[in-house]
Amino acid sequence: MNCDDTRRNDRQLSRSSFRHLVSLLFRRRFSFRDRQYRLADQQAVTLDSAPENWHESFIEHLASVLKPRVCVELGLYRCELFNRIISHAQRLIGVDINAEAGNWMAKSDKVQFVHSTTDEFAATLREHPILIDMLFIDADHSKRAVLRDFWNFFPFVSPQGIIILHDTHPKNNDYTQPGYCGNAYKAIEELSRHTDLFEIMTIPVHPGLTLCRKRTTQLSWMEVGIY
Repeated sequence: MNCDDTRRNDRQLSRSSFRHLVSLLFRRRFSFRDRQYRLADQQAVTLDSAPENWHESFIEHLASVLKPRVCVELGLYRCELFNRIISHAQRLIGVDINAEAGNWMAKSDKVQFVHSTTDEFAATLREHPILIDMLFIDADHSKRAVLRDFWNFFPFVSPQGIIILHDTHPKNNDYTQPGYCGNAYKAIEELSRHTDLFEIMTIPVHPGLTLCRKRTTQLSWMEVGIY
């Protein structure tokens, strides 16, 4: 075999090896993508399978760790969450436009029911301010109302205080309608652009829960005005 034949065979082997390598890469790529899709499908099933009231246990545990001095809940319905937090906070204020919501509130010297709109209660706080360590926003779920509640009560949240917003990650478009989660998630999109005074993240499990920490420094013990 002469040199030309050797080079020709080498080129044929190189082309064959290259085709084989490309074939392997494509097979691995699509195999990896298939695994990704399977994992995504499994994750979606896991997220959708969570009970819709999973947030109650989550927030109760958070309260048991933080032990807020003052906890305020905007929007009570039947006080399921509110009553679970009583043992973890020194003072609790529940606000609801429906007077019947107060009938579901557990009896305790630590609790106070406020029958009013959230706007009216915010106006009251401007006259008689308090410091709120944990604020749960779960009243009107429209973008406009969520933003209004957030900024109306933000000045009364203590340094390093926690703000929790509900219904911020509906699982599909059907749940973005009024009466369900509404478009509260759009308020989170807007708030995420203004993080100089707070940090914010959303747990992507239907119906969604967003946690916000009011802060100007990362370390709580370096925060100016902490009490």
